[in-house]
Amino acid sequence: MRAFLTGVAATALIATVATAAGVPASVHNAKQTQKAVATALASPARADQAADDARRKAAEVLAFSGVGPGDEVLDFLPGAGYWTRIFSGVVGPTGHVYAIWPAAGAKYAVKAAPALEARHMPNVTVKVLGAGVVAASEPVDLVWTVQNYHDVPNNGVGEAGLAVMNAEAFRALKPGGTYIVIDHADAPGTGLAGTETKHRIDPAMVKAEIVKAGFQFVGESDVLRNPADDHSANVFDPAIRGKTDQFVFKFRKPR
Repeated sequence: MRAFLTGVAATALIATVATAAGVPASVHNAKQTQKAVATALASPARADQAADDARRKAAEVLAFSGVGPGDEVLDFLPGAGYWTRIFSGVVGPTGHVYAIWPAAGAKYAVKAAPALEARHMPNVTVKVLGAGVVAASEPVDLVWTVQNYHDVPNNGVGEAGLAVMNAEAFRALKPGGTYIVIDHADAPGTGLAGTETKHRIDPAMVKAEIVKAGFQFVGESDVLRNPADDHSANVFDPAIRGKTDQFVFKFRKPR
């Protein structure tokens, strides 16, 4: 995948991102989240994707995120919309979901965006940004990205690209909002060495970069960890594909 940022200085801190002046992020208790997630996962409208729920540990990672009814969610680089469709059911009619592709990732939306729009989900906005990386028309409660973070520093963009993305995610969130990053783990101490060759990233580096952007580290879920993965293989290698060791990190924007 091509890098999401070219000319980092030109795209840094794009003004299209909603400011943090919004009301504090909503807080749901565990029962509220679990009920909303269970209802969304059981929806007949997503029967075509339900077979993937167990492998993705959908119920567990969504419960860990704390998402619930009425939330505003930004799904960054949503792919075919697996998570977008679930979020639509979780947040309900009083919430909203933004399925967002960054300007430099527009080619990945050519087929996926029209397919999502054709589902006519009234609480979902599908958008390819004209500039920038992470943006919504209003402050959100949750910025969510799965198996995309390792692509951001590629093609020579490096840590500067991660800094821009994290800063824009920070600005897109309400005070108290949550930033969830799920990705393929690389071996400790590898930094960015495997992001292009193996599509993996060192979890410690991810944590350090996001905390540096002003976020508080809340915790980690181990539901997608796989100690049998030695981190040596490309994630598309048939021997490991779909079974990689993945980290699930949760961060919070201070109130």
